[in-house]
Amino acid sequence: MKIILKEKKIPVILDTDIGTDLDDSWALGLLLKCPELDVKLITTTSQNTTIKAKIVAKFLENADRTDIPIGIGPKVNNVKGPLFNWVKEYNLNDYPGEIYEDGVEIACQKIMESSRPLTLICIGPLGNIAEAIKLKPELTQNARFVGMQGSIRIGYEGSSQPDVEYNVVYNIKACREVFQAPWEKTITPLDTCGNIRLFGDNYQKIMDCDNEIIKNIKEHITMWTKKIQLKHIITQEHSSSILYDTVATYLAFSEDLLNIENLKIKVSEKGMTEIKESGSEIRCATSWKDIQKFKDLIVDRLVN
Repeated sequence: MKIILKEKKIPVILDTDIGTDLDDSWALGLLLKCPELDVKLITTTSQNTTIKAKIVAKFLENADRTDIPIGIGPKVNNVKGPLFNWVKEYNLNDYPGEIYEDGVEIACQKIMESSRPLTLICIGPLGNIAEAIKLKPELTQNARFVGMQGSIRIGYEGSSQPDVEYNVVYNIKACREVFQAPWEKTITPLDTCGNIRLFGDNYQKIMDCDNEIIKNIKEHITMWTKKIQLKHIITQEHSSSILYDTVATYLAFSEDLLNIENLKIKVSEKGMTEIKESGSEIRCATSWKDIQKFKDLIVDRLVN
């Protein structure tokens, strides 16, 4: 009998600013449903990283995934965010898994200790990653970067002009340092992640499902719509908000549904990600081969 050995899982670290927008919650849920990925650590970045760590911890505990350690990135401010009430009573000391106060240091450690090159899935501003490179420059030799950053040819809401994208402009210096680092870099800019919304039957499948991961997401939606004016989209249009970050999660294990271009990208002083000869070579997912198949994949994995 011929025995077919499955490929080893891809070791990954998720760096997230969860709580800033709903798409991080969907991306985290999708990440936990990807058998191709072995999540070694989740770090929180930008603004109040302790509150963000609470959101991650409660999400993981509800999903019975407290085997995943959490690293808290440097705190930037005391902004509570729209999901604060979801974790207002949650105590990080009660998290059954490991919590690291220095998220940057533990991320460096996990990368350097990995027996296989580790993939960083970065779905927020890049302060943590820039600090990690400064702390341990050699980590780029054992890691690759996959991020949701930038706008190459298409802007927000499908605009025909590129825009200054949030994850870049929040910390332009950090983004520039990460993009210039000597490692493999792949990004999903607004060109491919800015039009990911679930409609109709696909969205209804999510709403009809009650597994623990989807319960988390639905609770976040409820919290979010109380604070942010998205209620008309989610209820009247029967649609999700834009799920930008889910594309970065997908790119960590597959590129089959996307077209990738090798482009030289330079981050301008205003935070634009421009194609320039003086830029750094980055693999950019600039268009879709089959966007509907990707949306179906999100739903199939989350509900099954």
